[in-house]
Amino acid sequence: MKFMPHRYLIVPALALALLVAAPLVRAEVTAPVKEKTKEKVKEKYDTDKDGKLSDEEKAKLKADAKEKREELKKIALEKYDANHNGKLDPDEKEKLKSDHEAEKAARKAEREAKKAEKAAAKETPK
Repeated sequence: MKFMPHRYLIVPALALALLVAAPLVRAEVTAPVKEKTKEKVKEKYDTDKDGKLSDEEKAKLKADAKEKREELKKIALEKYDANHNGKLDPDEKEKLKSDHEAEKAARKAEREAKKAEKAAAKETPK
């Protein structure tokens, strides 16, 4: 068997390519979602419609975000604070996390079912 140094470079080169490509692919996938979110925020908070958020508009955005955070925290405490000490202990946080993951999986399954339904409807001849 002949010694071929280039054979030993293939695996590290592929691994490096994957390391470099993965973040780029993820950025391409998440970029449209971030842009939609930015547009929704501008639509809601850019009251003077100049395309930028002024200091007052940013303050309103921050205040609304803080209010939403507090509301979500209150809901989480009401639902998961089993010992009623006003904070979530590790067990309670784990329950919150597992419930959140289950809800997320259910939403994903629902979206995929809708996609499959649409695809099936397109394939069905009329």
